[in-house]
Amino acid sequence: MPGIILATASYDHTIKFWDPPSGGCYRSIDCGEFHINRLEITHDKHYIAAAGNPQTRLFEVNTNNNSPAMSFDGHKGNVTGVGFQKEGKWMYTGSEDGTVKIWDLKAPGCQRDYECSAPVNTVVLHPNQAELISGDQNGSIRVWDLISNTCSRELVPDGEVGITSLTISSDGGLVVASNTKGKCFVWRLGEDDTSRFEPLQKIEAHNAPILKTLFSPDTKLLATCSADHTVKIWNTKKFNVVQTLNGHQRWVWDCAFSNDSAYLVTGSSDHLSRLWDLHQGDAVKTYSGHIKAVNAVALNDLPR
Repeated sequence: MPGIILATASYDHTIKFWDPPSGGCYRSIDCGEFHINRLEITHDKHYIAAAGNPQTRLFEVNTNNNSPAMSFDGHKGNVTGVGFQKEGKWMYTGSEDGTVKIWDLKAPGCQRDYECSAPVNTVVLHPNQAELISGDQNGSIRVWDLISNTCSRELVPDGEVGITSLTISSDGGLVVASNTKGKCFVWRLGEDDTSRFEPLQKIEAHNAPILKTLFSPDTKLLATCSADHTVKIWNTKKFNVVQTLNGHQRWVWDCAFSNDSAYLVTGSSDHLSRLWDLHQGDAVKTYSGHIKAVNAVALNDLPR
């Protein structure tokens, strides 16, 4: 099995797998009319999830079989968020149908269903594996307690401005939300009470919608991808910009950090995906082959 899995998805309805050092594409999955919004690779690198409209499909990574290994049906709109419990026992999804769902990977059907009453744009799992945090089009952020099976917290940081992306630090201490006005909101989470959000910082990050915000694995950096064609890298001590990555010609939709936090992969409406060396601040590799916008990227370079 390859040590590094790098995949991209595009409005051209394909998923492509890349050899990171050479930039070559070694596998392409034609998904027909299936529109893909997000990609996520399981921790063990066995599967890649493609969240689309309205299903989520799981494909095997280490195979030439391009048919889905599993399909999860139940949402009634675009699936905009997807992720896995760390041991790969279950998957979570969020959708424009206003729900967050949990799926057992070994059993059919949806196991849990949480109603958000607005289209869900983003959902993340707390490192404690016991809470999901969702952000929606109406500007609400909700914490879903998976043990008590309830919404333990709801907050609205900026009125009815749509939340576009959420990210939580690997130690569970910080959470950041971005919105369609280019703002980021940073909170510290309570150690004993994770539904307690202590406001730390409000950042006027971009003059255009932020499409993705993401902590680096070591939590020292925060990346924001924007419709202004740039990616900004912030340090998480003072939340000031340490780099602006210029090179994409159109909206930057998604990004993924390498496990050592030294590299970032981005996907853009300019049809390209780029690999950035964050020490240099330059794109060191360009992955070209899609014929429409690259709106989702996934990277898993965890050691075996």
